[in-house]
Amino acid sequence: MESTRTKIIHLLSSNEKTYVSGQELSDRLHISRSAIWKHMKELEKDGYLIEAIRNKGYRIVKSPNKLSENTVQWGLHTDWLGKNVVHKESTPSTQQIAHQLARDHASHGTVVIADEQTAGKGRLNREWHSAKNKGIWTSLILRPAILPYLAPQITLLTATVLADVFKKELNLDPKIKWPNDIMINDRKVAGILTEMQAEQDQIQYIIIGIGINVNQEMNELPEDIQQKATSLRATSEKEYDITSLIQRIFVHFEKVYAEYETYGFPIIKERWESYGYRLGERTTIKTMKETSEAVLVGIAEDGALLAQYDNDSIKKVYSGEIDWFPNR
Repeated sequence: MESTRTKIIHLLSSNEKTYVSGQELSDRLHISRSAIWKHMKELEKDGYLIEAIRNKGYRIVKSPNKLSENTVQWGLHTDWLGKNVVHKESTPSTQQIAHQLARDHASHGTVVIADEQTAGKGRLNREWHSAKNKGIWTSLILRPAILPYLAPQITLLTATVLADVFKKELNLDPKIKWPNDIMINDRKVAGILTEMQAEQDQIQYIIIGIGINVNQEMNELPEDIQQKATSLRATSEKEYDITSLIQRIFVHFEKVYAEYETYGFPIIKERWESYGYRLGERTTIKTMKETSEAVLVGIAEDGALLAQYDNDSIKKVYSGEIDWFPNR
């Protein structure tokens, strides 16, 4: 359920260049004009610059340079993603909060964002260092109408969204390392963690956890991962507005998700493979049954990695050790 202050943000953000009268806000929100004025004062305390002109109304001139429910929603032009935002200054994990919200019937598109995670995790329970105010640490609650075995497609979709934003809007050169890492210059800059609650033939909800190293200098990353990880800032030598970057990701995610609902997985598969890390290259794959060399050729509908072996057979790889960095 949206708060009154969040509803005010939505009304003003849909009329960014014009004023919204106090009477219109009062009528739309079913509260008094004096209550509207009090909410405006609270938004000013949150760092918003609000212009109020008699006989015209209110207009937000500038939003604060800090992360909050309000700043994420101010100027966020989406239909459903991020309409309900839960922000925490510090939390062990946004995934934990998102799971609880989903169990409590949070709507499709609800988002949890934190300035800092103290116990962030990635795939296979690996620790994810989530420094305060240095990155994007968020979890999205989705309720897709797909069968549970197709859930990995949502991970692959999310990876293409991040790669698209990094390439098309930030002018970087990302690659997607199967199944869930975004690489720049052979170093990990972002990761995706997908968790699901489902019955045999129905998904109750999916939680997409996204961690992006944004504004860390290289010496601010933990020493033990400095050879394997990077940040957007370290890669581009630019500092990024984290709130703006979150909004760009959400807008593009909603667009790609709509394409997926309309056209299915083939459009996602094609886009993923255009970014695929080391696709077309020969590498060593070690599974429980064997260790063999193969050429990575793509991904399958169920999210498996496709590898072509020396006898020209193409097999699906669901798990195992892949020698991604033979020279490292």
